[in-house]
Amino acid sequence: MLHFLPPLLIGIIASLLFGVNVLIWPMLVLVVAVFKIILPLPFLRRLFDPPLRWFSENWISCNDLWMRLTQKTQWDVQGLTGLDYRGWYLVSSNHQSWVDIFVMQHLLNRRIPLLKFFIKRELIWVPVMGLAWWALDFPFLRRHSAKFLQKHPRQKGKDLETTRLACKKFAHMPTSVMNFLEGTRFSPKKHARQQSPYRHLLRPKAGGIALALNVLGDKFHSLLDITIVYPDGIPTFWEFLCGKVNKVIVRVKQVEIPQQFLGGDYDGDQDFRAAFQQWVHELWQEKDLQIQALVH
Repeated sequence: MLHFLPPLLIGIIASLLFGVNVLIWPMLVLVVAVFKIILPLPFLRRLFDPPLRWFSENWISCNDLWMRLTQKTQWDVQGLTGLDYRGWYLVSSNHQSWVDIFVMQHLLNRRIPLLKFFIKRELIWVPVMGLAWWALDFPFLRRHSAKFLQKHPRQKGKDLETTRLACKKFAHMPTSVMNFLEGTRFSPKKHARQQSPYRHLLRPKAGGIALALNVLGDKFHSLLDITIVYPDGIPTFWEFLCGKVNKVIVRVKQVEIPQQFLGGDYDGDQDFRAAFQQWVHELWQEKDLQIQALVH
C-alpha cells in the first residue's frame, strides 16, 4: 500500500510500527509471565501457557500487518498443506539473515504451534524481546569454542543440559522446536573459513536436534525442512524494512524421522552419532541442490 514512497521513508515507517508492536505484545507476555513465575506448582504454571501463546501469535499477526502495509514482496511458496496446528514439529531451515525468522513466522503462524528457537545466551539482554523469549521458554544457549572448553572443562555439556530441560517443558503442549543447523548466518567468509562441502550452506551442527529427538522423539509428527532463497541477494534487516525484498522463495517439506533416531544417545554412542550425522548430511546435500536449482 505504501510502495510509492521512497525506501528510506518506508523503512522509517516500518521501524516505528515494528517498535510499537514490540512494546505492546511482549509487555503483555511479561505481565502474564510474572504470575507464571510466582506460582509454586508446575501444573499451575502451565495454566498460563495458552494465554502466553495467544499473545505471541497476535504479536506475529501484527508483524504481518505492517509487512503487508510496507512490503511489495512476491511470495513463491510450496509445501504448506497438511500441517497440523495441534502437532509437535522439529523445524529446520537454512539461515542467511534475520529476515529468515520473519519469513517463517509469516508463513507458519497458526498453521503449526508457535516456533521456539534456540537462542544465543547473549540475546537475553535485548531490551523487552530478551525477557519475552525467556518467558516463553525459548532455550538460551552459550556457544563455547573448543579452546574455551579445554580451559573450562566444567562448562562442557551445559548447553545440552539446558536444551534437555527446555525440551522437557515443551512436552506438555504442542510445540514447534526450531533449530538453525548451521548455528549462524551464512556468509561467503564463513563458508570459506569452514571449507564447507556445500555450495550454498555452512556445515550443519546436528547435536541440538539429536537431543530434541532424544527428549521428545515420540511426540514429533515429522521434521519440517524449510529452504529459503532470496533471488535478488540476501537482504539485511534494514533492507527488509525499506521494502527492498522483491521476492522470497520458500519450499517446505515434511520429512519422516527414522525410528532409529528417536531416543538415541548422540554424545555417548559413536555409531548412533555417525549414523545421525550421515542422515543430516544427506538432508543438507538435498537442500544444497534445491537451492542451486532455485537460484538459477
